[in-house]
Parts: sequence; C-alpha cells; structure tokens
Amino acid sequence: MLRATMDGVMMPQQVPTVPAAEVPDDAVVLDVREDDEWSAGHVEGATHIPMGDVPARLGEVPEGDPLYVTCRSGGRSARVTAWLNQNGYDAVNVGGGMGEWDAAGRPMVSETGRPPYVV
Repeated sequence: MLRATMDGVMMPQQVPTVPAAEVPDDAVVLDVREDDEWSAGHVEGATHIPMGDVPARLGEVPEGDPLYVTCRSGGRSARVTAWLNQNGYDAVNVGGGMGEWDAAGRPMVSETGRPPYVV
C-alpha cells in the first residue's frame, strides 16, 4: 500500500547511492529541493518536486531505471530515495547532492537568467 506521507519513514542502513560525478549524462533526475534552490541552479531536464510534495505528486515522478534523486547535499534525497524504493520505485540517491554535482563540474541551468549556482 502506498504511504500518503513520508512521516515516519525508516531510513534503511544502506540507501542506494552514486557519486554525483558518476551519474550518467542521460540519467532521469528528480530534484527534491525547494523552489528557490531549484531556480538558482539545477540539472537540465530534471523534474522538480519538493520533498514534502512527493507523496501527493507521485503521478509526476518521472520513470527512470534507475531514477536519480538529488537535493543540496544528499540528506533529503536519501530520505526520498528510501521512500520511493519502499513504494516500488528503482531510485538511487545522488551522493553529495547538487553541491557535489557543481564541485564535479557537471552542467547546470538556472531559471533566473543568471549563471547557475547551488543555494
């Protein structure tokens, strides 16, 4: 049965994780940061659903095999990854999140008209 919220989600000992530098160029990415973080800089082509909205917007979660989940540093995305995997998805956490993505020199875009950066 699908859970309506992520409250009380138990974090498994091991959440499937891949370093940001090793995410494939054609990966399907779900960004679970807040609107201001997304606007400042994100992976081009990623889907944006803030962490707290994921259960209510499950129909908008993109299909990926696997689905790569990112946030700023990897904490929120680890929780969402665990929740998605408990609900039948094949999700992988992007280790270090967008901070590591940026540090690895991976491309980003912004919604602000200014150069992208990680908030």
